[in-house]
Amino acid sequence: MNKYLLTAAAIALGIKAFAQQGGALTAADYERAERFLGYNTNRLIDHGSVMPNWLADGKFWYKVNTGQSTDFILVDPAKKTKSPAFDAARLTAALSSATGKTYTANKLPFERIAYSSDGKYITFAVDGKKWMYNSQSNQLAADTSNAQARPERLTGRAARGGGNEVLSPDGKKAVFIKDYNLWVRDVASGATTQLTTDGVKDFGYATDNAGWTSSDRPIVSWSPDSKKVATFQQDQRKSSDMYLVTTNVGKPTLHAWKYPLPGDKDITTIQRVIVDVENPKVVRFNIEPDPHRATLSDDISSSGTFDDADWKADGTEFAFVSTSRDHKNEKFRIANAQTGVVRNVFEENVKTQYESGWGAINWRYLPASKEIIWFSERDNWGHLYLYDATTGKLKNQITKGNWVVTRLLKVDEKARTLYFMADGREAGNPYFAHFYKIGFNGKGLTLLTPEAGNHSVSFSPDDKYFVDTYSQPNVPPVTVLRDMNGKLLSTLEKADISRLTATGWKAPTPVKLKAADGITDIYGLVFTPTKMETGKKYPVIDYIYPGPQGGSVGSWSFSAARGDHQALAELGFIVVNIEGTSNPLRSKSFHDMSYGNMAINTLPDQITAIKQLAATYPIDTAKVGIWGHSGGGFATAAAMFRYPDFFKVGISESGNHDNRNYEDDWGERYNGLVENSDYEAQANQNYAKNLKGKLMLAHGMMDNNVPPYNTLLVVEALEKANKSFDLVIFPNSAHGYGAYSPYMMRRRWDYFVENLLGLKPPYDYQLGKNQSR
Repeated sequence: MNKYLLTAAAIALGIKAFAQQGGALTAADYERAERFLGYNTNRLIDHGSVMPNWLADGKFWYKVNTGQSTDFILVDPAKKTKSPAFDAARLTAALSSATGKTYTANKLPFERIAYSSDGKYITFAVDGKKWMYNSQSNQLAADTSNAQARPERLTGRAARGGGNEVLSPDGKKAVFIKDYNLWVRDVASGATTQLTTDGVKDFGYATDNAGWTSSDRPIVSWSPDSKKVATFQQDQRKSSDMYLVTTNVGKPTLHAWKYPLPGDKDITTIQRVIVDVENPKVVRFNIEPDPHRATLSDDISSSGTFDDADWKADGTEFAFVSTSRDHKNEKFRIANAQTGVVRNVFEENVKTQYESGWGAINWRYLPASKEIIWFSERDNWGHLYLYDATTGKLKNQITKGNWVVTRLLKVDEKARTLYFMADGREAGNPYFAHFYKIGFNGKGLTLLTPEAGNHSVSFSPDDKYFVDTYSQPNVPPVTVLRDMNGKLLSTLEKADISRLTATGWKAPTPVKLKAADGITDIYGLVFTPTKMETGKKYPVIDYIYPGPQGGSVGSWSFSAARGDHQALAELGFIVVNIEGTSNPLRSKSFHDMSYGNMAINTLPDQITAIKQLAATYPIDTAKVGIWGHSGGGFATAAAMFRYPDFFKVGISESGNHDNRNYEDDWGERYNGLVENSDYEAQANQNYAKNLKGKLMLAHGMMDNNVPPYNTLLVVEALEKANKSFDLVIFPNSAHGYGAYSPYMMRRRWDYFVENLLGLKPPYDYQLGKNQSR
């Protein structure tokens, strides 16, 4: 017995000594790292985020955190005034008196306000009850009226109305889908009318299904006069199915839906129609069905409504773009809304793939002047062009230069002026977006937001003013008010991060490097531990998202937390995000560097960048980890299989490892059609036998974006090759892991700590318990 006690004591002493020698991380180490996650850092920024809520009269309100309280501010651009929207102390005193509960000015019990139509009252809700408050008279009363509050100007999906309906521009009608047909509801009376009658399963009207995303809401474009809708009958009758099954006690439930794959003979198509809402009638276009494609993606409702659609004001004409299956041919067309006769105006053909912008469709039909604003990368940079809508002939190029128009925001037809966002024109980081205006004739290019940084703007309803917020990854945001000539009217807020930096937080460091070709400039961010040991080399973790529709950095604006990058750094790593070649927002040739071979995944650039960084940072290039989700999961496995001597530890989450097993449009857009591109040579499972390091695979088994069979193909290949690996599955999770995301994050931390640091992590640490309130 004494022998066993002595052995147990020796083991205990050994564990203690192991920990003291740096053999383990403790819960306290993880707690310190957790303090750098967003739910603990975002609250420490004061006077930061400004989201203007525009009112119909041109004023706007916004909410701001001051450190001591949350304040509501009302701004009148015309009068150049900025003041509290109400006296919080008086309001909470009145509310406390009316409810019998105690409320204080520094902790308001509501997050949003609205204004009555006459502007005299603000309205808000507390505990499910609506209130109206007159800040001048300090009168508070229950809001029992059904009167509409003064509307905020809504955009995107918010402008489409509630539920599964889409409101007309005049707000009097709402269309919805019932039994695969389109119906309209009179908002005032509630009466409904059936608009189409021949819709059936898999051939319904206005149905929303891009395979990887879907909803019950109709995809329509209302005419400006609220009398017609442009939509389509979506033909999925020959499209192939995808299947998922739930995990539960008893028999699983089968989920099946239309999900074509690259190379399928039949994909989803749309038959375009105009529906007369006032006198129900369907007008079919006299063209062949279009592939289910758009100039931005396969989701023809990515903007929240029917994409690539533009009406004439009187509802007599409807302009649209037909995109070929491989995105190499675009047809600009105008339909007669009464007859359905379609006129081809012009076409654009490209060698790789066409896109009309980034996050926004950048073409416009201008029937008043019979012109078209068109976006093209024909000179290797994304620019705007002016076309004659009658002849289809090019009138002139509007913007030009070695920079990129990203979003066309406003067209002033009367002044013949365009307002747009663009990247790369100003010196410095080419990913910083600035706001400009220019004449239709290409003259008068004016920079409206001159400060260095990444800018985002919001217009007043009368388009006389805009709110601009600008920042950099390591420079906190400033929000200003300007007129449409760029004149600075007032500085609304300057972010104060003193409370954040007091915790030891520090911003990532932006870096400029060379790509694998040794010529092209690439950019990224580096996260280092807040306390670094002199003379010590650190393992590096490469977070990767290769796109090609996005990149590893994501937004180049300031953020208190970017995922768990800084948190991971706190555990003893240097973490890098590198925007490689073939990511967007640069030149066409830059974006196309991996066209036809997405398996490149920017990996040569990642390797080259890490080696360059090692000359400046104490990086141990013998200990390189990599992880990513979705496209980043694809890239991570490719890194571990194709460069096994460089990448030692990888975590591949929800990867599209074989693009023949992912939705039809993504691969065919960026890789080309199956018959023209070697998809087989790019599939990760074919290289699994090369694995040398430690690899964790993860996937949600109800992933309707990237079906889990992508990861299971890699699992089977690893098993065939007798390779050891780790697998985490989420039986009932979709593409993101939802409630299990903290679990996945903790497993990620553990995996890198164990296999890159060679240390033991705290057992089953639970993220979220130390979340700040």
